[in-house]
Amino acid sequence: MPSDNPERQRDADRTRAEILDVSTHEFADQGYAGARVNEIAAKTRTTKRMIYYYFGSKEGLYVAVLERAYSVIRAQEQELDVEHLDPVEALRQLAELTFDHHESHPDFIRLVSIENVHRAEHLLKSSVLPGLANPALDVASRILARGRADGRFRDDIDALDVHMLISSFCVFRTANRYTFNAIFDRDLLDPGRREHYRKMLGELVIDYLTVT
Repeated sequence: MPSDNPERQRDADRTRAEILDVSTHEFADQGYAGARVNEIAAKTRTTKRMIYYYFGSKEGLYVAVLERAYSVIRAQEQELDVEHLDPVEALRQLAELTFDHHESHPDFIRLVSIENVHRAEHLLKSSVLPGLANPALDVASRILARGRADGRFRDDIDALDVHMLISSFCVFRTANRYTFNAIFDRDLLDPGRREHYRKMLGELVIDYLTVT
């Protein structure tokens, strides 16, 4: 909440960030229905009343958690400096950035899975998230444009196709880790195979897009 007192504003920002940190884990671990605001308050330096002051309701808190989770990966995509790179290498770096983010943010994958169970009911109520799609596509669009200009990339694939292709590999690897391991006895997040999968993703995307 805005404040004329800078120190009070910093305290409010810290409190809000702490609530979101704890809430992210609680919603990812327990789901929307299973997470309890009382439990979140008990794990922070605040109260249920204060949580409602900042976020309005449990649903408001959950939407804020989703917004922040998506904002992190979108910010990283925007900061990716690929304009000076060869289009093939730029595309590889975009794929690897997503790979690294999804591996290091398993709660994000769980939140996405949970929100799909709810048919994006809460996501659709966010006024922030619709604008977060553009950064994800802008970087890929610029890379594709440069690759097409020199005749290296096919022209029947758009940025959303690329985003879906990269995300599907990265989400599957994290979301299906335990069931995949139970069936095939292979941990997809085994550190010993990490670089193998990271390289595999880049090669899959590049091979699919490259004109032969």
